[in-house]
Amino acid sequence: MKKIKLKIPKIKIKQVTADQLTERLLLLNLYITQGLTLFIGIVWLLLQKRNPFELFSIGENESFVAWGLGLAAIMLAVDFLVSRIMPEDSMDDGGINQLLFGNRPIWHIICIAAIVAVCEEMLFRGAMQYAIGPYWTSIIFAVIHIRYLKHWIPTGWVFLSSYGLGYIYIHSGTILAPILCHFVIDCISGFVIRFRREEAS
Repeated sequence: MKKIKLKIPKIKIKQVTADQLTERLLLLNLYITQGLTLFIGIVWLLLQKRNPFELFSIGENESFVAWGLGLAAIMLAVDFLVSRIMPEDSMDDGGINQLLFGNRPIWHIICIAAIVAVCEEMLFRGAMQYAIGPYWTSIIFAVIHIRYLKHWIPTGWVFLSSYGLGYIYIHSGTILAPILCHFVIDCISGFVIRFRREEAS
């Protein structure tokens, strides 16, 4: 009897740098990962026997706006001070944010910020924090932002930001607070990158 040999192709995973990425590839990667993030978050919430829509309930408490905007203002102020004090290469993300926001129209920056805020907060604050608490959630949140891991300052900052988002989620009682905060930070950061490039050119 003749033996059948199966040839399994070797899959090589290579790290891609920002200069090897195209804007289209980066956007495709962003939308796919955010879609997966939202899907995992919703499935996890359902496995926890929780209604995803109830996370958005504010009841009679509208303080989520103050929580969200307040933390966003603090985080943006600290980020501004850190970027002034620390050398630029210590905050380097490999040029990903520049590629993502540098030539992006304003409406698209707003869309990206909104999609990322909703998808990531549903998974990390909505499902994961409920299961393992804000500390471990923030560690995982920092680790998945892999482009910052080479530098301890942005990695630490992502951890603290995540912990802050978890804190306002607990105290506001609604996912809308961290979503609002996350959206404002990403939006303003995107605008800064976009208009800084415009001024330089």
